[in-house]
Amino acid sequence: MLASLQERQALLPESITLVVNHGTKRRLRRFIPRSKRLEKNSPGLQRGDDFLGKKTKSLGWGVRKEGRTLWTRNAVKGSSVGSERRKREGRIEWRRWDHTRSKVAAALVKTNSDPSLLLPEKSSTCLYLGASSGSTVSHIHDIVCGSQNHHNGQVVAVEISPRMVRDLVSLSEVRRGLVPVLGDARIPMQVSPFIRDKADWIHQDLSIADQALTFVRMTTSFLKHGGIALLSLKAASERSADGDDQSRFDKAEGILLDSNLDLLERIDISGLEEQHVVFRCTLN
Repeated sequence: MLASLQERQALLPESITLVVNHGTKRRLRRFIPRSKRLEKNSPGLQRGDDFLGKKTKSLGWGVRKEGRTLWTRNAVKGSSVGSERRKREGRIEWRRWDHTRSKVAAALVKTNSDPSLLLPEKSSTCLYLGASSGSTVSHIHDIVCGSQNHHNGQVVAVEISPRMVRDLVSLSEVRRGLVPVLGDARIPMQVSPFIRDKADWIHQDLSIADQALTFVRMTTSFLKHGGIALLSLKAASERSADGDDQSRFDKAEGILLDSNLDLLERIDISGLEEQHVVFRCTLN
């Protein structure tokens, strides 16, 4: 009877035994699927947790939700706008959209409806009133424009602070389709020269009094029929004579209901952004 492999190797000199063992391991490795061998060392997984094995939901082109975490497909691969995490999935790079630092992202997490109803589609014309330094704007750009604006979208970002507009200009240099505007977001005439058409999507985030009245005026001027309009309303910016936070939210809701807008949802984002609600509206 033939001796076992271990018994036969025991009869060989030690140097030959090492060669046989090494050769056996190398031959076996060739039959291991390449995907299995790459699991631990894949460069795509070194940037963060992979999507595999986790429940993810697409919210439209270039945006997805993983649990309570939001990600947009990075239009400028290898670059972050702030300190947000990036991770790879094959050739695609995703940027984390922090819902504790963005009112739009907070509304996506807290809404009782389908989150995709709050977002623009690729190739859309978007108007962002009160763009600040452009963190949330950059995520909207990821969705609407994509890399090198291959979707032919437009994101008009209006901001009154020259310091913030400098940041927006820097962003626009690497993000085609982003249009920074130094102007007063309450005045349609300061916005109209820069927007190519009626907007499919508008977001207003202004720390001013009479936020709802401004929102009605700007959406009436620029929102396309059937478009999406979000008002991030900050209670502390309204007049103190309007009462407590809840009274100020209720007053703003009444203004929207009395306008030509259809109020679809009032989203409480407390816990993520205090003293704020987000109103979702459309124009029919």
